[in-house]
Amino acid sequence: MIGDWLDIGPISQIEAGTARTLPVEGGEEIAVFHTMRNEFFALLNKCPHKQGPLSQGIVHGDVVTCPLHNWNISLRNGKALGDDEGCVPTIPLKVDAGRIYLLRSAVVGGGVTAPEQNRAAA
Repeated sequence: MIGDWLDIGPISQIEAGTARTLPVEGGEEIAVFHTMRNEFFALLNKCPHKQGPLSQGIVHGDVVTCPLHNWNISLRNGKALGDDEGCVPTIPLKVDAGRIYLLRSAVVGGGVTAPEQNRAAA
């Protein structure tokens, strides 16, 4: 842990092009995504449409496709793309020395962040 940031583990635990989940006691499960561009993003693990598990979706570029009804969700800002409407809260994330950190107040307090603060490149 670094101050306000929670250390959730090494970047090597998430293969590029996939996601892993982080259960939050008393809160919403978080999905942490690792793109093929070696960027990392964190969102609540549910689609705004029917609450499908985004962590089980297909990651392409900086988008994840929900496994239930094929909604495309931006990993950068959590917004549904195309004709679909809705938004998934994003969680501030940073990578430092090969480890992934999430902003403690967003995880514990359930805070939502601005889109430009929710990604990090390794």
